[in-house]
Amino acid sequence: MGRIIAIANQKGGVGKTTTAVNLAACLAEARRRVLLVDMDPQGNATMAVGIDKHAEGPNGCNVLLEEATVGDALRQSSGGFDVVPGSADLTAAEIKLMDALAREHRLREALSKVREHYHYILIDCPPSLNLLTLNALTAADGVLVPMQCEYFALEGLSALMNTIKAVKQRLNPALELEGILRTMYDVRNNLANEVSNQLLQHFGDKVYRTMIPRNVRVAEAPSHGQSIVEYDRSSRGSIAYLGLAGEVIRREKQHPVSTSTDTARMEAST
Repeated sequence: MGRIIAIANQKGGVGKTTTAVNLAACLAEARRRVLLVDMDPQGNATMAVGIDKHAEGPNGCNVLLEEATVGDALRQSSGGFDVVPGSADLTAAEIKLMDALAREHRLREALSKVREHYHYILIDCPPSLNLLTLNALTAADGVLVPMQCEYFALEGLSALMNTIKAVKQRLNPALELEGILRTMYDVRNNLANEVSNQLLQHFGDKVYRTMIPRNVRVAEAPSHGQSIVEYDRSSRGSIAYLGLAGEVIRREKQHPVSTSTDTARMEAST
């Protein structure tokens, strides 16, 4: 049965979509069957893999509203993994679900019907803690948190950890912190190094050893509808994301640390 990973951070511009797309592509490169679910109304992950978010046909909105199955909405990316497209319709879905029973479980129920067909299901979350993100967290086994090592990062991470703890207690007891990924990292930046050291101190091996560097090629790839491994396999960004995929695969074999413990660590540091 596949592992479901929500890629979330309520702060925008930290590399969630970039990580979702490139991790999916790199896991596919490692011969894993991967499904990428775009839960962001901006539909950036959809466009980044060369799929038109305005195209006719079922998408993530229809899946959440139970108007279509995940199988109906599937599209094939050029990177060798499947995609459930996202679009602005997801905002309408969120509004329509406000009064629905068990509204936080819609995505979980939909993915349960296809989960056995994949090694990994990655969910790209919007940059806010709304109903779409709650659906992703309720469906997920773990949360991968991309973050920049900057001044306000630890405060935002603390808020996200509290949300994960609340979802674990009320909606999804199996939810855990998958890992923290340092993105757009510049080793020459003293503040970045300081924040990185604080993360390692408080979260230990929950911080991925892989760091994603600032890389122009990573930024260029989405405009070509390609992942970084398709666009420029030899780039520093491609090498980093391939390394991340290897780390994700290795970590799956290790015993998880409970999210409540991670949250307690974070609360103690703030």
